[in-house]
Amino acid sequence: MTTAIQEPLQEPQERARTTRVGDAVFSRTALGAALLVVGMLAGVAVFLVAQGLPALEASGEQAYGKPSVWSLVGPLLFGTVLSSVLALVIVTPLAIGLALVISLYAPRRVAKPVGYLVDLLAAVPSVVFGLWGIAVLAPRLVPVYEWLNSWFGWIPLFGGPVSSSGRTLLTASVVLALMALPIVTAILREIFAQTPTMHEEAALALGATRWEMIRMAVLPYARSGIVAALLLGLGRALGETMAVAMVLSATGAIVSFDVISSANSNTIAASIANNYANAAGLKINVLIFAGLALFVLTFVVNFLGRYIATRGQVKA
Repeated sequence: MTTAIQEPLQEPQERARTTRVGDAVFSRTALGAALLVVGMLAGVAVFLVAQGLPALEASGEQAYGKPSVWSLVGPLLFGTVLSSVLALVIVTPLAIGLALVISLYAPRRVAKPVGYLVDLLAAVPSVVFGLWGIAVLAPRLVPVYEWLNSWFGWIPLFGGPVSSSGRTLLTASVVLALMALPIVTAILREIFAQTPTMHEEAALALGATRWEMIRMAVLPYARSGIVAALLLGLGRALGETMAVAMVLSATGAIVSFDVISSANSNTIAASIANNYANAAGLKINVLIFAGLALFVLTFVVNFLGRYIATRGQVKA
């Protein structure tokens, strides 16, 4: 009797021991993966700092005709931020509207295919976006730029003269917006889907229309998530290289608010891509220093987006 009673009791103990071993292995594996990612990020940062600091002594020809490396990196940072902010302005209404349609308006048989198509945009190579921007988008935007210049030329962004090729900073921003659209839309769809159903049903029960329900229940609940999604999309646009390098007809490291003329501000990523193959000596350190500036900017933007998203989840 004693043996018959003890044998069934041994199975849960063995199962618990096995489960604890599996949990320990999984937790250590996850911790190792996390430390590996942090270590790789730290290694990239150390490399950029070590190789970029010698560029502080560059000037003249070594700094691509600028008196110092800051005179080169400053305008490049300006062009990077300006193009990314314009892309964010373009993608914000598109992503929010598309996410709302997929999540709350369209029937399921329509929402799923549309969602898949939007997600597939993330799989399109940036080179393809660049070719499309040069061959298709840029020529068709020239009449739009002429209209903007004729009606809103008093605004510095549209002062002109209008580029005849359409390869301007605004064209590059439109391409960046399309490239950031999938990630922003995917995050917003998940955020809108997390809105408590009781809040939506309560608003509708009180006589609110669908839009009023979205405005009073969905958007306030998802406010922090929307900001976080847009910041992550901004981080995606900041680091894009090939599409911008192909579309943008850059004229060097200049500061210009005009986004429809041929005198365009360049971006850091595009400048590195265009100049690194022919760089030598201290010029390589100058380009690496520019990469360090872009690394810090992108890290800050992504960290801010993650922080806002985590803070919103804790409040919810």
